[in-house]
Amino acid sequence: MFELYLDTADLGQISRFAACLPVHGITTNPSILAGSGIGLAELLPKVAEILGDKAVIHVQVVGEDADAMVREALHLQELPYRIVVKVPVTEIGLIAIKRMKTRNIPVLATAIYSVQQGFLAALCGADYLAPYVNRIDAMGANGTGVVADLQSLLDRHRLVGKLLPASFKNTQQVLEVLKAGVGAITLPPGIAAELFAHPAVQPAVNRFTQDWQAVFGRKLSFES
Repeated sequence: MFELYLDTADLGQISRFAACLPVHGITTNPSILAGSGIGLAELLPKVAEILGDKAVIHVQVVGEDADAMVREALHLQELPYRIVVKVPVTEIGLIAIKRMKTRNIPVLATAIYSVQQGFLAALCGADYLAPYVNRIDAMGANGTGVVADLQSLLDRHRLVGKLLPASFKNTQQVLEVLKAGVGAITLPPGIAAELFAHPAVQPAVNRFTQDWQAVFGRKLSFES
């Protein structure tokens, strides 16, 4: 099943999109939480209230060595929420991912900038892999190409990790990663809104309304 996430800790935006889209959960990172000024103790119950108790919340560890990351992950798993632990794909991060998976902790390997990096994280057992599409583009490489190549390797070697691309600047990037067959995606609110915003839509809706009211006034369809 495809999983749609919002890359935000903004409760207003989470409520907005939960009303119109099948939001599976949210992704966060230390910068998102720091920028929102909201800690997990406040965020988690409010997200569960908005999205329901089955919502999946991705939370990144901030420990600086593998032991600290694993301890942090264990504490996160004790909380009464469906938390996936985010771990940056560094050498230390890969050590932590391997240890977490021996304890059956769900893991998202994050800060992926290359196919090789993502493939190694998948080999270590990561459940989700988050390539940074636009950040890869900003470095002069091809973000959507990295996603497509990584998805191809996962399929070829039958690895269980699910791609969850992040970091988008425009909807074309979103379309390209969806075409690559990814199993999940996380979108900032602005990009999520652009997916259903088109300059031709509102004029068309306005014309429908004008034509209807010219004949039927304020009657609803079933009253005509």
